[in-house]
Amino acid sequence: MSKISVVVPSYNHAEYIGTCLDSIYFQDHPDLEIIIVDDCSTDDSVAVIADWLRAVREDEASFVSGYNAADDALERCVHARYNKPGREIRFLRNSSNRGATWTYNRGFREATGALCTFVVSDDICHPQLFSTLAEPLDRDEADFAYADMFIVDDAHRVLREFKLPDYGFEASFCQWYLCGVAKLYKRELHERFGFYDESAMADDHECFLRFAMNGARFLHVPRTLYSVRSHDGRQVGLHSKQRFTALLNHSKELVLKARAWAQTGSPKG
Repeated sequence: MSKISVVVPSYNHAEYIGTCLDSIYFQDHPDLEIIIVDDCSTDDSVAVIADWLRAVREDEASFVSGYNAADDALERCVHARYNKPGREIRFLRNSSNRGATWTYNRGFREATGALCTFVVSDDICHPQLFSTLAEPLDRDEADFAYADMFIVDDAHRVLREFKLPDYGFEASFCQWYLCGVAKLYKRELHERFGFYDESAMADDHECFLRFAMNGARFLHVPRTLYSVRSHDGRQVGLHSKQRFTALLNHSKELVLKARAWAQTGSPKG
């Protein structure tokens, strides 16, 4: 299976990033490059990441593996808590706050895997996410694969299951942006069509629309493999009212661009 590079942009998600990193580390895919990029967090994110890296190196766990009747003792097997082979982990820190898109791009420029993605640092990857999405990419059936997702609250309760449409340019880009959250794609798409636009509020929407308009093959995998945190009541950063309104307005513009392209074969504006 192809090596997968996972970029984890970090900014003020100290409460969540440890769980996010665990969900990536314990994937069942055998070859992962995890690139954490912190954008000058002002909370305890850096300390949480540093402790997670220490735990990966040092922590042990155990389980009861037998009963010694002669001594009336339960015997335990001790092992490394983080014992998955095929894990490369790098932690990068921006020298100044550059914003989420610049931070994604720094991670992707460091990536070496044939396949890649980014995972927002308060989201959770289900254990088979990458192995499942990598299969059609490795078979060259698609360039970009995406799955369905749960929307969860801070207690991990499922608020709803979000089933996305099977891919079609009309369904995925002309109605609204309906792909690209639980995703994996060939890194060569960035080499061919560029990285994320650092001037774009809806940076992933813009980038993946650009991929699609340049002929990238998209595939929907109809399995729920990812959990997205609800931001209700937590309007900070990108999800502050002003910035989220600007993001939605940019996505509206991109939907109109997709509709114009679908009608004429070339984008307007």
